[in-house]
Amino acid sequence: MVPSSAPEPPVGAVRPLRYGIVGAGMMGQEHLRNLLALEAADAGVEVVALADPFARSLSDSQGWLPPGRGVATFPDHRALLADAGCDVVVVATPNHTHAAVLDDLLAADVHLLVEKPLCTTVADCRRVVEAARDRSGLVWVGLEYRYMPPVAALIDAVDGGAVGRVRMVAIREHRFPFLPKVDDWNRFSRNTGGTLVEKCCHFFDLMHRVVGERPTSVYASGGQAVNHLDEVYDGEVPDLLDHAFVILDFASGARGLLDLCMFAEGSVNQEEVSVVGDVGKVEAFLPSSILRVGARTGGAASVREEAVTDPRVAHEGFHHGASYVEHLELLAAIRTGTAPEVGVDEGLWSVAVGVAAHRSIDEHRPVELAEVLGD
Repeated sequence: MVPSSAPEPPVGAVRPLRYGIVGAGMMGQEHLRNLLALEAADAGVEVVALADPFARSLSDSQGWLPPGRGVATFPDHRALLADAGCDVVVVATPNHTHAAVLDDLLAADVHLLVEKPLCTTVADCRRVVEAARDRSGLVWVGLEYRYMPPVAALIDAVDGGAVGRVRMVAIREHRFPFLPKVDDWNRFSRNTGGTLVEKCCHFFDLMHRVVGERPTSVYASGGQAVNHLDEVYDGEVPDLLDHAFVILDFASGARGLLDLCMFAEGSVNQEEVSVVGDVGKVEAFLPSSILRVGARTGGAASVREEAVTDPRVAHEGFHHGASYVEHLELLAAIRTGTAPEVGVDEGLWSVAVGVAAHRSIDEHRPVELAEVLGD
């Protein structure tokens, strides 16, 4: 274990919030890079600890530190809790471990940022929601797509009335297959929760945010057509869905559509988000970072287009700066004592829609959210 080299602040100075990261793999390192950028910007944060049972992940993470900089390292989250003195803990462990890790962390006096999905099952999510209810530390869920600059601008435009009453939300993600992870844990749905939980909880959360309500039912069609079919792990072929259409119905009459394809690298934009209402349409495109706003004007179309950036972002990382903004918002909530903008309820509902979508595919029928949430 290497102790933190950061000195204590002078008497009377405000001490930076001490961060620990549990899970030092791909997303743990992404959070580390964002937090180091916040340190460099004097945002009042300090990374003091990393925890992971895999030595290679810890070593790779430490490679991102500035020369001469050290942090404490631990084999697991329990050791980190006992010795690191953290104010905030980021959970970036494999999906299927979240429930067990959170059992311990929720009992501790720390703020939490939990990577998506909150858990892999509705039952585990509900248990986390209950455990988080009366604790003093806040729990933020890493559904950061809503903070990507053009998507955030789309949300602002919709909130400002640009489309009128929201009637349709369509999200297309055409992208590359799942990347390799430590011990290939993400090759099986029993570990990830399934593609529509693991990957798409972001999009269901975004639909909820834009429409302003939760869906009542889900209908989905999808399967595994191309990806990972030539891979074998301990005699087992991965079972990961790689394409789907998912339709969400809302009580207000609004509808959502997700168009997912994970063997579509030949795309100009990986994500396209469209919101249509009774007076207009707003679209966001990534990675081109374009926002397009159109209005219905007596049967004719009036459309403007602009490139969108967020000047606050000091590290773009994997998610076009969204994780950096997410950390800024988390910091603001901690310092002001306000509720998290993306909390455990959002985590629960985004998982529940994914679970319902998988059930719909498996059973070839529409699935009511009440049925899933009653599990």
